[in-house]
Amino acid sequence: MIRILMSGCNGKMGQVITRLSSQFDNLKIVAGYDKNDAISNPYPVFTDLKSCNVEVDVVIDFSHPSAFNDVLDFAVSRKVALVMATTGLSQANVKALEAASGSIPVFFSANMSLGVNLMVDLVKKAAKVLENNFDIEIIEMHHNQKIDAPSGTALAIADAINSVLEQKREYIYDRHSRRKKRSPSEIGIHAIRGGTIVGDHSVIFAGNDEIIEIKHTAMSKEIFGVGALKAAGFIKSKKPGMYNMNDLVESM
Repeated sequence: MIRILMSGCNGKMGQVITRLSSQFDNLKIVAGYDKNDAISNPYPVFTDLKSCNVEVDVVIDFSHPSAFNDVLDFAVSRKVALVMATTGLSQANVKALEAASGSIPVFFSANMSLGVNLMVDLVKKAAKVLENNFDIEIIEMHHNQKIDAPSGTALAIADAINSVLEQKREYIYDRHSRRKKRSPSEIGIHAIRGGTIVGDHSVIFAGNDEIIEIKHTAMSKEIFGVGALKAAGFIKSKKPGMYNMNDLVESM
């Protein structure tokens, strides 16, 4: 049985993962970490990770970048695997994860959905073929409570596209002050926030007289929770190193 500490357990995703975990026979959430301890859970919740006296095998972090250092320090000091699913991390945070992967297995993905990661693969293939004749725009939509913009997934899609292009493109986030024609060297990235939109990502390839659109729509947060739990089951027995959704997909 894989023992999990759920970081951000009283947040929306933490509660989704707690509920979904009962569907997995090979793992169990045995402890939680959250600054808010007002919600009752079927496991002890700690507001300070240094006080956690429960033995765990994997930490799933679906919280906030402000908790990053505490969560990473806990995983490294306890020598347990880490599934980092929190979005909005800085480049310094990512480098810290890479450094930590020298001593523990770290699973890090901008999006925990299998479908999104398949979409990224399709977008890369399209970008290779269409590079010289099509403009590329990315549109992402999320609920009105999301803090970071553009989404980590949108940036990951843009990075994936750039990784296969012969001529790297510049990311343009806002054109209202750019009083000039669109350059072929751009990738436009646009963020929409409203209502209860779970997550919607579209990549538009706009050419002369034709448009190709590749899109993924998340209908509920459960797809991210299932992905995080599968990642926990995958990474528990791995050697120290960096792992992502591609590694998980290949193992299935």
